[in-house]
Amino acid sequence: MTMDVEMKETQAPSISVSTGISATLQQLKESASLIETGAYAREVRRIVRAVRLTMQVRRKLNTSVLSSFLSFTLAPGSEVYSRLLSFLPKEDEHDMELDTATSAPSVPAKHPLPELEIYCYLIVLIFLIDQKRYNEAKACATASIARLKNLNRRTVDVLASRLYFYYSLTYELTGDLAEIRGNLLSLHRIATLRRDELGQETLLNLLLRNYLHYNLYDQAEKLRSKAPRFEAHSNQQFSRYLFYLGKIRTIQLEYTDAKDSLLQAARKAPVAALGFRVQCNKWAIIVRLLLGEIPERTVFMQKGMEKALRPYFELTNAVRIGDLELFKSVADKFSSIFKTDGTHNLIVRLRHNVIRTGLRNISISYSRISLVDVAKKLRLDSPNPVADAESIVAKAIRDGAIDATLDHANGFMVSKETGDIYSTNEPQLAFNSRIAFCLNMHNEAVRALRFPPNSHKEKESAEKRRERQQQEQELAKHIAEEDDDEF
Repeated sequence: MTMDVEMKETQAPSISVSTGISATLQQLKESASLIETGAYAREVRRIVRAVRLTMQVRRKLNTSVLSSFLSFTLAPGSEVYSRLLSFLPKEDEHDMELDTATSAPSVPAKHPLPELEIYCYLIVLIFLIDQKRYNEAKACATASIARLKNLNRRTVDVLASRLYFYYSLTYELTGDLAEIRGNLLSLHRIATLRRDELGQETLLNLLLRNYLHYNLYDQAEKLRSKAPRFEAHSNQQFSRYLFYLGKIRTIQLEYTDAKDSLLQAARKAPVAALGFRVQCNKWAIIVRLLLGEIPERTVFMQKGMEKALRPYFELTNAVRIGDLELFKSVADKFSSIFKTDGTHNLIVRLRHNVIRTGLRNISISYSRISLVDVAKKLRLDSPNPVADAESIVAKAIRDGAIDATLDHANGFMVSKETGDIYSTNEPQLAFNSRIAFCLNMHNEAVRALRFPPNSHKEKESAEKRRERQQQEQELAKHIAEEDDDEF
């Protein structure tokens, strides 16, 4: 009895591991079945669903599962099978025993569909990236891209767009992003000629990311302006495009357009993409400060973003007060964070806004003040602070930032009485901007509506309705649980 109990205890872990491997393998086979059905029926939505199901089990992948799946999908001994198997790490004896125990006898396809072949490249590449085997991942990605160039099938486009993304990611993780720029341009040209719109928008974003990674903003804007126009098919890709467009517009001093793009990108991003939304909010905060606006406190208190946005909250507080010394101390304190985020050069531009805000507060508080006191209150540390204060006041008066006059002979700044703001056009302009924002959001929501073809001609049965509702619930669940690695 004692020996039986001990034997059962030692066998239990291997049985559970074997069960887990077989379940993961079964899920991959279901995804492959969806891809096969979608390829024959030319239904891209089935392939999209298969990719989403694969992302759910990506953390459970291991060498034994992948080798069993490759044996099931591809013909053993074929060139593709041997190449993909060479990318995988070697199995130990324990994994090999489990592999032989869980693999069911099956007749592999002699000539697998191109969609299944590309899908095998995709899951192997994802596994190698998760295992941080970047050299093998680069070789696998390069081989998959070479194979994709010879395929021109609309049912491959969804899988191809994912491969493009991970192809660029592997080279970015190894610091060799500049090497593939020419290849990405060639792939974008091929996608344009083949009318692969999903591939076009994916490759355009990858090229923009490539240029912006090396601060090549002029080249990025030239590419963006010359790229062919098309309707966005992926919400994630459109969010990325808006983010890159906002960064380009910010560097080009077009702050109003940059603010609209960044806020729209943060709003359209999935809830699970927390890191992407944090980056959008960081750039949007800086752009709003450069425009002279002060972001609301609720922006910094969004769930999961409080710690990441803390440096920008202190920076906003310094700009709001108009304290130049506090601004310098905050900029020095978090300089490493600002450099990592790529916003350090923009924060240098904020110095003028801090001075202008402090000067506006002075003009409201004093009807008449000497330039010496203005220099002291602004805490100017230049060799000739009075002359600098005079030039700052003169420029602010010329730009309309303050309503005052400059008495050069006596060295005074004389503020005018504050008039009624409702007698000006400012309220009308504010209402106009808000109405335009609401109309733009409504138009985008209408364009985003998707209807099945001929839905007005056929009546839906109860069974079809249940199936459709179940698919919609699964799709909503997959979108909510989508990995942050997508961004």
